[in-house]
Amino acid sequence: MASDRLSETFSALADPTRRAILARLTNGETSVSELAEPFDMSLPAISKHLKVLERAGLIARGRSAQWRPCRLEASALKDANEWTGQYRKFWEQEFERLDAGSREPQATEKKRGPTKSK
Repeated sequence: MASDRLSETFSALADPTRRAILARLTNGETSVSELAEPFDMSLPAISKHLKVLERAGLIARGRSAQWRPCRLEASALKDANEWTGQYRKFWEQEFERLDAGSREPQATEKKRGPTKSK
């Protein structure tokens, strides 16, 4: 079964190590060894994470002599943001409904006055 780009993006984002790698790349291009520094794992393990991110279109890797820079690719994240954005209005309405519901008992209590403790 062929995987679509959005599924690959969310699958890649499901791993906390890969999300941390992406967060580090928001500061700009970085080498694989620099990306690996804060993680308690081998370079081959980091490389596997990078391959998943690259396959999902979230990063691009280059080559400049011995330096293999990685950089963030915004288009896959943009697609994921657009997809989740479809649900923004729904969640805003839900939060407004919950907020109104949480204020309702307070308004009712003010009308009746405080209850006395025994």
